Amino acid sequence: MLKRLLIFGLNVLLCCGYVSAQEIQKSELQQQAEEEVTKGQVAKARSLYIRAFDSYANQGQYRKSVECGVKATALYYKESLYKEAFEFLHRVDQVANSEQDQAKKAALRYLASKERMQMYMRLSKGASAKEHLNNMEVFAKTSNEPDLQDDLLYNQAIYYYTFGEVSKGNAVFKEMADRLTNTKEYDKVDEVYKSLIANGRRSNNANMVAQSYSSYIAWKDSVSELKRADEIGALKKQIAANEASIEEKDSSLSTRQMIIIGLCVLVAILAGVLIIGGIILLRFIMVNRKQKKTIKLANETNALKAKFISNISAQLEPTLKKLDSRIPEVQALMDFSKHIQILSQLENNQEPVEMEETQIQPLCEALMDQIRDKVDESVTLTVNAPKMSAKMNKDYVSHVLSHLLSNAAEHTAAGGRIWLEYKKRGAHAHQFIVSNTGESIPEEQRENLFKPFVEIKDITKGDGLGLPICRQMAINMNGDLNLDPAFTKGTRFVMDLHG
Repeated sequence: MLKRLLIFGLNVLLCCGYVSAQEIQKSELQQQAEEEVTKGQVAKARSLYIRAFDSYANQGQYRKSVECGVKATALYYKESLYKEAFEFLHRVDQVANSEQDQAKKAALRYLASKERMQMYMRLSKGASAKEHLNNMEVFAKTSNEPDLQDDLLYNQAIYYYTFGEVSKGNAVFKEMADRLTNTKEYDKVDEVYKSLIANGRRSNNANMVAQSYSSYIAWKDSVSELKRADEIGALKKQIAANEASIEEKDSSLSTRQMIIIGLCVLVAILAGVLIIGGIILLRFIMVNRKQKKTIKLANETNALKAKFISNISAQLEPTLKKLDSRIPEVQALMDFSKHIQILSQLENNQEPVEMEETQIQPLCEALMDQIRDKVDESVTLTVNAPKMSAKMNKDYVSHVLSHLLSNAAEHTAAGGRIWLEYKKRGAHAHQFIVSNTGESIPEEQRENLFKPFVEIKDITKGDGLGLPICRQMAINMNGDLNLDPAFTKGTRFVMDLHG
């Protein structure tokens, strides 16, 4: 999980917003590399990034060249090719040194040093990582780029949290949050806090999650007051401006009476808004205090530190079992608690998934038979699977395909079609494909399709954890699960597996 944390740090929202106008357009090579990354083709994407790196360098576009260079480096050590990654960074340094402008050169050197720091952190070499973190501080100062200063603080916080220096991590993270808060970039601060909490969960660092969440709650309390003060100030300013304009432009008694009535209504609305806002704020503070207490209890229990979310839902389970499961809301809560535990266990599982030889055709036929009673008689159900066997985790594959087929059954209208396919893609690569006709998933929903907890849902209508659980199962089998964006006649999911 630490691996995901560090890779995520490379793409943190606060970094690098200073590309010149003539370099905004991406080359075809870079676009192809990005497409291969989304497909999970690491080696091919890395090769394309290296070609884009050389092409940009030959054109004198050093900024774009270095960007592609560090992405290629990340794809090297994603496959644990650290020697090749460090060697390639020497080429990146040479391109960065070709930049004549000292400030721009410092910005490019910052990116290369940041990549080295990430690798040393993955290798648990704290002293080497700290050396490059110090270099990043020098380069950020020389570049005079505010965005780099924020990115530096974020990476310093990650470093300190990773190597157990919690107080230092809190200090630099607070500095960054205060800076953004002072400029009223509240959404940006909120994103950074959430990113840090998510990183801690992915890396199984319960201490980092607890510290980050506690700071986040405190910040939310303070920023709610700031926002409220801003809104009240804006309303008062507007009222004052309206009164001044009225007194200046219209002195008649009737107009003044109308204005007074209007102002009274506005004040009443403002008072109502303030009362409602106060009630909402009070409820929010009460909820936040309960959450702080939960985190404090988690810090005091070693077991909760190891599995933060999983054990919270496990603690809720005995209480939920005492309630009447026939009530839909209670059953929904129980299912949600169970799904949280499953997802957490899948994410925290460090052991290799057990694989076994499985007959493909009988498995696919049996899974398709499970949904026959869930669809209209006019819906065509098709299985296209060869009589062969392949190594896989049968329980995981059955769970994923069953979930996808059930979703397809739910969203396929009368006269439609649902089909399940199996394709051999190589000596150690194969695919399961589930397709159905009908409306495609809206574009705005696709980005967060496999992400848990991205929006508040009515869990009686589904908790949104089904697809994240399925993707995590595929990942644990050394594979992946994706929506096929090229399929426009309905919906198609593709599960890639590698032996």
